[in-house]
Amino acid sequence: MQGLRCALLALAVAVSHAAFGQAYPVKPVKIVVPYPPGASTDTVARAVAQKLSDSLGQQVFVENRAGASGNIGSDYVAKSAPDGYTILMATDATHTTNVHFGKNFPYDPVKDFTPITAAAGNIIVLVAHPSVPVTSVKELIEYAKKNPGRLSYASSGTGSPHHLSGELLRQLAGIDIVHVPYKGGGQAITDLLGGQVPLMFSSMVTVAPHIKTGKVRALGVVEAQRYPAMPDIPTIAETLPGFEINSWLGFLAPAGLPPPIQTRLQAEIVKALNAPDVRARLEPAGLVVIGSTPGELATMIKTDLDKRGRLIKAAGIQTD
Repeated sequence: MQGLRCALLALAVAVSHAAFGQAYPVKPVKIVVPYPPGASTDTVARAVAQKLSDSLGQQVFVENRAGASGNIGSDYVAKSAPDGYTILMATDATHTTNVHFGKNFPYDPVKDFTPITAAAGNIIVLVAHPSVPVTSVKELIEYAKKNPGRLSYASSGTGSPHHLSGELLRQLAGIDIVHVPYKGGGQAITDLLGGQVPLMFSSMVTVAPHIKTGKVRALGVVEAQRYPAMPDIPTIAETLPGFEINSWLGFLAPAGLPPPIQTRLQAEIVKALNAPDVRARLEPAGLVVIGSTPGELATMIKTDLDKRGRLIKAAGIQTD
């Protein structure tokens, strides 16, 4: 009798979860972008929101909650109800890097979230001003070894994936190059084009037009695979085995999201990401569609948390 009651209880729970998933959504869904409007996170979130509004039958809107390098918006979602009506447009920074810089960090990037899908990779490329007498990563390493401390590289800020890319290059190649942090990529690009800084790790969307016109020289992308839209640019790992930095964007919900809702959101978001018009919007912006399973995103977060923690510690990076 006890066994029968347990079985009936389990069945009731399963049915209630299924019914919950089928009824969802019954009101508008909010995607929180923890950065200002105009960033790549905003581009992806708004492209997906348009498609989800149609497929879910409810308005899906984007809300920008910027501040503290993405921590404010991320913490807001972590503390929201796990009902599928508040979703986070997360990044590698919010979930694998920032935690290493805060003694009283407001959220746990693993325990406080339910993974939905890794949405897109944000391609980062190492570029040089034409005045730098190198045309490849190999030549750059050789030049830097002959001229220790004379080369500097710009990034969008301390602790950014662009900065970490430079630190990984410095460590693996055994070279002395100087980091010049900027508050965003705009002024950094201006100084690179003007020759005030010789090198830069930049998001592809920012620098691609200047690569095409020859105003800067692309030396290598930081990802493990070449960028499909510019396949002639090698990866840094082709010269320096083991070099890889992943910069990604993904969708997460608060911890405790019911599995039926997680499953539906993942399927609908992946379908949206692979729509031809969405791809046509994202790929020219230097974004490569991923569309992973929840488990793949969870593994990516845990792996990058460990790798970036070791890199940051070895480099002795500290933020203000």
